[in-house]
Amino acid sequence: MAKETKDYSKYFDFSDAKIISEDEHSKKIRIRGREINIMAEPNHRKEKQRGKEDVQVLYDNAVPDELKHIGQGKHYIVYTFGCQMNEHDSETIKGLLEQMGYQATEDRKEADIILLNTCAIRENAEDKVFGELGHLKHLKTEKPGLLLGVCGCMSQEENVVNRIMQKHGFVDMIFGTHNIHRLPQLVKEALFSKEMVVEVWSKEGDIIENLPKKREGMRAWVNIMYGCDKFCTYCIVPFTRGKERSRRPEDVIAEVRDLARQGFKEITLLGQNVNAYGKDLKDMNYRFGDLMDDMRKINIPRVRFTTSHPRDFDDHLVEVLGKGGNLVEHIHLPVQSGNTDILKKMNRKYTRERVLELAAKIKAAVPHVSLTTDIIVGFPGETDEQFEDTLSLVREVGYDFAYTFIYSPREGTPAASMEDNVPMEVKKERLQRLNKVVNENSLRFNSRLRGEVVEVLVEGESKNNSEVLAGRTRSNKLVHFEGSKDLIGTFVQVKITEPMTFYIKGDLVQTAVAVNG
Repeated sequence: MAKETKDYSKYFDFSDAKIISEDEHSKKIRIRGREINIMAEPNHRKEKQRGKEDVQVLYDNAVPDELKHIGQGKHYIVYTFGCQMNEHDSETIKGLLEQMGYQATEDRKEADIILLNTCAIRENAEDKVFGELGHLKHLKTEKPGLLLGVCGCMSQEENVVNRIMQKHGFVDMIFGTHNIHRLPQLVKEALFSKEMVVEVWSKEGDIIENLPKKREGMRAWVNIMYGCDKFCTYCIVPFTRGKERSRRPEDVIAEVRDLARQGFKEITLLGQNVNAYGKDLKDMNYRFGDLMDDMRKINIPRVRFTTSHPRDFDDHLVEVLGKGGNLVEHIHLPVQSGNTDILKKMNRKYTRERVLELAAKIKAAVPHVSLTTDIIVGFPGETDEQFEDTLSLVREVGYDFAYTFIYSPREGTPAASMEDNVPMEVKKERLQRLNKVVNENSLRFNSRLRGEVVEVLVEGESKNNSEVLAGRTRSNKLVHFEGSKDLIGTFVQVKITEPMTFYIKGDLVQTAVAVNG
């Protein structure tokens, strides 16, 4: 049976809302006894537009002196849903809160501010957030002074903001992906006005440098660009994250050098599509391959990047990755489908042949490379034959691993208006068949490592057994082995004894000095 589509109309009924005041800066309304200060609200039509105005790079101090003690003696929790970009945004949010005097806690009852940093990619991520809000409502009743906020990609959607204003009046703050740097001012506004504060910029703003970040562990994420201009028909990201804008190379390089000085062992360069890096930098001819070449010269042992788009993966980048050094042998390259017609419907702007050609080039340049990918099954109109093309592509390219998803329509995307005509039982059956092929690949490639000695960056204890340590190889394979806890954060040599599908087991050979790129 086809899934029932959500009726969003009930979230747009503001007949019982009363406008209290309105000027060019904001609008105050009252809904069901709660006053709401709308400083800016999401607008899907504006989010679609790509402005011609230049993006400014600002180096201001994000937390004014008068707001540096507002959280003194108070505690915060940030819950993160979604991708690495959201994880990295949460590091910035935590950094800002700590500069305001707040301290981290894991105890909800101790928290004075709780923020949900949300994801809009799939419907189940959205459902999780509203489920979480249901639990937090009771906490808010017990502790009325608690500040509750929703931020991130979901906040960029009109229907979500309207739903919160209508049905979740206990929420105190809603802000989006473009104005995280405004968090100190929004917290102040929510604290002192006692109103719900809504500030969601529909158009991306400037690039704000020097934002504080709270990083943990020995691995760090570094944003190199924001936004996406690809407009794949199934994806909401170009609307929630805005147009592509690259950070200045000198700012990225300075941040990575600083992380190297702090002793970080691995960095991951982040962007919705890192391969488009530099296209918008009009005053220089400097692209992602150039940035990766500069990363090789920085004294940090491992450099990764995510996520890539096959369309912009050029020969220069392949050549640079072939130089090795601290550039690791793992490339995540989302393909989404193995059929050219489906790729065209998805607006991916490459063909099956292009993917095979690119994979061959990468394998020739980077020996022992691990290729991983993302795949959607059951896209509108996908036939059995077209799905078979995806299976054969996975076998031909030889992906080590794939994140696989059943297609689900996202409100506001072009694909949402296509007929979702692949029955759910067919989607599930295809997903199972796809996962079987992917798992066979994973086990086969992992089995080749039996008896090999690999370099592992030790990340911590295994989730399932505190006696076992877990870490990753340069090619991003998860390794479990026995060893003492003081090895966490170091590089060790491990001999592989038992390859499995999702991880590999091994024996510690010796601790090794951290390698330099």
